[in-house]
Amino acid sequence: MTSSSEHSYSVWPGDAYPLGSKYDGAGTNFALFSDVAESVDLCLVDENDNETRIKLEEKDNNVWHCYLPGILPGQRYGYRVHGPWDPDNGKRCDSSKFLVDPYARAFVGEYDGHPSLFSYDIMDPENPHGRNTEDSLPHSMKSVVVSPFFDWGNDQLPRTPYHETVIYEAHVKGMTMTHPDIPDNLRGTYAGLAHPKIIEYLVDLGITAIELMPVHQFMQDDRLRELGLRNYWGYNTFGFFAPQNDYSSADTPGAAVAEFKAMVRSFHEAGIEVILDVVYNHTAEGNHMGPTISFRGIDNQAYYRLVDGDERHYMDYTGTGNSLNVRDPHSLQLIMDSLRYWVTEMHVDGFRFDLASTLARELHDVDRLATFFDLVQQDPVVSQVKLIAEPWDIGEGGYQVGNFPPLWTEWNGKYRDTVRDFWRGEPATLGEFASRLTGSSDLYAHNGRRPTASINFVTAHDGFTLNDLVSYNDKHNMANGEDNRDGESHNRSWNCGVEGPTDDPEILQLRAQQRRNFLTTLLLSQGTPMISHGDEMARTQDGNNNVYCQDNELAWIDWEQAVEHKDLLSFTRRLLRIRAEHPVFRRRRFLAGGPLGADVRERDIAWLVPDGQLMTQDDWDFAFGKSLMVFLNGDAIVEPDYRGQKMEDDSFILMFNAHHEAIDFTLPPEHFGMKWKLLVDTTEAIGYPLEELTIEAGGTLTVPARSSMLLRQIEAPDYTKLDERIAREAREVEEARKRESTDAEAALRASVDAALEAEEEAVQHFTERTKASVGAGEEESEAAEAADSAEAAPEENAAEDIDDAEEVSPEAAAEADTEDDTEDDTEVDGEPDTEDDSEGDIEDDAEDDSSTEPAADDKVVHVSRVGKPAEKVLEEDEELMRKRQTAAQEDDYDSAEDEY
Repeated sequence: MTSSSEHSYSVWPGDAYPLGSKYDGAGTNFALFSDVAESVDLCLVDENDNETRIKLEEKDNNVWHCYLPGILPGQRYGYRVHGPWDPDNGKRCDSSKFLVDPYARAFVGEYDGHPSLFSYDIMDPENPHGRNTEDSLPHSMKSVVVSPFFDWGNDQLPRTPYHETVIYEAHVKGMTMTHPDIPDNLRGTYAGLAHPKIIEYLVDLGITAIELMPVHQFMQDDRLRELGLRNYWGYNTFGFFAPQNDYSSADTPGAAVAEFKAMVRSFHEAGIEVILDVVYNHTAEGNHMGPTISFRGIDNQAYYRLVDGDERHYMDYTGTGNSLNVRDPHSLQLIMDSLRYWVTEMHVDGFRFDLASTLARELHDVDRLATFFDLVQQDPVVSQVKLIAEPWDIGEGGYQVGNFPPLWTEWNGKYRDTVRDFWRGEPATLGEFASRLTGSSDLYAHNGRRPTASINFVTAHDGFTLNDLVSYNDKHNMANGEDNRDGESHNRSWNCGVEGPTDDPEILQLRAQQRRNFLTTLLLSQGTPMISHGDEMARTQDGNNNVYCQDNELAWIDWEQAVEHKDLLSFTRRLLRIRAEHPVFRRRRFLAGGPLGADVRERDIAWLVPDGQLMTQDDWDFAFGKSLMVFLNGDAIVEPDYRGQKMEDDSFILMFNAHHEAIDFTLPPEHFGMKWKLLVDTTEAIGYPLEELTIEAGGTLTVPARSSMLLRQIEAPDYTKLDERIAREAREVEEARKRESTDAEAALRASVDAALEAEEEAVQHFTERTKASVGAGEEESEAAEAADSAEAAPEENAAEDIDDAEEVSPEAAAEADTEDDTEDDTEVDGEPDTEDDSEGDIEDDAEDDSSTEPAADDKVVHVSRVGKPAEKVLEEDEELMRKRQTAAQEDDYDSAEDEY
C-alpha cells in the first residue's frame, strides 16, 4: 500500500459533478458524495491489490472530488471514508473497509463473504456487536474506470407504442445456457443473448420487447453460498450503474459495458426494445449485521431508511434487510442519475421497477404524490421511456395495483389471479374475468390511463411456469434448502388430476388444452401482454415456484422442448400474429359497450350468454356462471389511426367455457354478422381446426369443457337490406298491434253494451215490481183513510165552521201559499222539512222517499250506451258511481230523520 503522501500522481481539483468516475480521453474525474465524512481517500488499486491512497482535498456541497490526468479505462479504484462510528445514532464510517463507488460503471471480482468485509466481529458469537477493523481490500470487489466511447452507428430507440407491445420476460443465462446454436463461450452472456438465433427466434415469435431480469451488478448471498447455491435471479443489487460482470464473455475489466451496448444495438436493429428489471428499493448490504461494502460506510443515514428512535436498525419493506431512503435527496439523485444513465448511455428503452411501492414510502404509507414520482414526471429523459411498476411490497398497505400515477404502467396482479381462478373453475369470477379481459378499466380509468397501463400476465419469473401451473397444486421447493417454506403457497393452480408428471393421455390432453386457454386469454386481452420465457414451449421447473437460487438446468430453458412442444410454440406464434394484424384486440381506449337496446353498430363490444342473447345483470351475478361469449365490433373502433382516419377491422367472437362439461353456443342474430369462420380452437393440438369450419348467424357450435374458441366474421350484415327488413317487420308488428287494439276496443264496447242492456232490463223489472207493490199499498191506504175520515167528520165540520167565520187577509193567504210551495219543493228534493210539520206530514215525506220511481238524472244515466266510444262509456260509469254514492248518503240522512 502506498500512502497519499508518497504517490506520484498529479492531482487536479476536478469537478463535483457528475458523481462517480468519468474518463474524458485524457484523464479521469472522481466524485463521491458523503455528508457525514470527515475526510475521504481515493484508493487506486492494481491487479495485485497494491493500493495507492490519494486524499481528496476538494469538497463542494458534500461532494469530495479530484481529477487525475493519465488515469485510463480499466483502472481499479475505491474509497476509504473517515468519520464517526456511532451505530446507535445511524453513523457507520469505517476506514478499515475498502468501499466500492456507488456510481461505478463497472466492477471486477466477486463478493466472497470474508469476515473482513463486516464491521462487526461475526466470528465471535458471544460479542456479535464487537468491532472488526480488519482491512477488507483483499476480499473486496473493485470499481473500474470505463470508456464512455462506443460506436452506436445510427441506433435509434424503436419506441414501440404500448398497444403494439408484446413483452418477453427473460434471463440472460436462462435464455442461452442450453441453446444448441450458441457457442459455448457465449452462453450465459450478453453476446449470447444477442446471437442472431435468439433474435430470430424472438422476432419470429412476435416479440417487440425483451424484459431482462436484473443485470445491474449484484452480489452473492452468504447463506446460499453455505448451501452450495447461487443467487440466480439477481435481485440483490449494489451497482446501479454497472452491468453484471458475470454476464460478460470477456475477462477484461469493464468489457461488460461495451458488450451490453452491442447487445442493445443488435436488438434495436431487429426492432426489439430492451427493458431492464431494476431494484432500487434496497441494496445488497442487508440488515445491520450485513457487510460494509459501499453505501453503509459512505453515508449510512443518507442512503438507508433507519428505524425512528432506533437508528442502529433498518426499516425493511422488501424482506431483504434494508430499504433505500427515498426521503433523502441524495438517494433520489442516485436513482434518477442511474435511470438517466441507462437511457442516454446504454440506450435502454424502459424499466420495470421491482417492489415499486417501496419507492413511494416517504414516511410509512405508500404515497402516490411522493417526490420520486414528481422527479420521474418532470425528467425529460426518464419520462419518455417505458415505466412499469411491480405495484406492491411486503409492508403494510403495499399492495397498490391500480394506484400508480399517470405515465406508469403496472404488472396487473389482479389479472393474473382472476384468469387463473376462472380457468380452474372457481365460482363468482365471471364479472371480474370480463373486466380483466377488456383492460381493467376499474383499475386504470379513474386517473386517465389507458388499457395499456395494464401489463397482463399469467406467469412470471416469480412463481410457477405455465406448464407447472397446470401440473401442480402445491409448490415443490425442497431444492432451495428451506424445507419448502419459501415461495408462494397460494398459487391458484390446478394439476388436472395428478400431481406432477404423468403418462395418462387424458390428463396430458387437458393440461395442453389449459395451456392454450391461458395463452388465448392473455394474448387476446386488451392491455399489454407479457410472456414468461419458455412458456411458449412448456418450460418446467418441476414444481419449484421460487428458483431464485437455482443457477442450473432447473431454471434454464431446455431448448429441446421447443421441438417436443412445437405445436404449442406454433400456436403462440399464431395468436401473436392475430393480435398484431387486428387492432380490435389492442385498443388504445377502453371499450364503451353501448346503451341498453342500442343498435349493434353502436356497440364496440357485446357480452352474450351461450344462447346468443345479451347478458343481463342476473347472468353476471350468477355465482356458478363459467361461460360467456364476447362480440368485438371491428366497425366500432373509436380511436383513429396515426393519420387521423377512422380505423376499421374485422369483427370477432370469443367463446370461453370453463365448465367441466361441453356447452352449446348459439351464434348471435344476423345483425352481429351473417357468417363466421372458426380461427382458434384450444381443444386441437395445433390450436385451430384441421378442416375449415364456417357457421351462420343463429347456428350452434359445441364448445367442449374447459376450452375456448375464436371466430372471425367473414360475411358482414347488409345493413341496408337488414334495415329495410327490420323496418318492414316493425311495420307489420305495428299494424298487427293496431288490429289487435281495434278488435279489443270493439270487444270491450260490445261487452259494456251487453252489461248495460242487462242492467236496464233489471232496473225495468225492478221498477215494475215496485209499482205493483206500491199500487197494492195505495188501495189499502185509501181504505184506511176512508175509515179515518168517517171518524174525524164531526171535528172537521166544526173546524170548517170556525174557518168560515174568520176573516183572512190577502197577506196571510200569500204566506200560506208560500208555505205550501216550500213543502212541495222539500218533498221533491228528498230533504227533510225544516218547518213544524205535523206527524202526518213526516209520514207522507217518508212515503215519497220510499218510491222507486227514478229521478230525472237517473233516467239519463240508464239510457242505452250501445255504440258509444269506450272513453264516453267510462266517463258515464264514473258519473253514475258518484250519483249512487250521493243517493246512498241521502238515504242514510232520511233514515236518521225518520228515526227522529
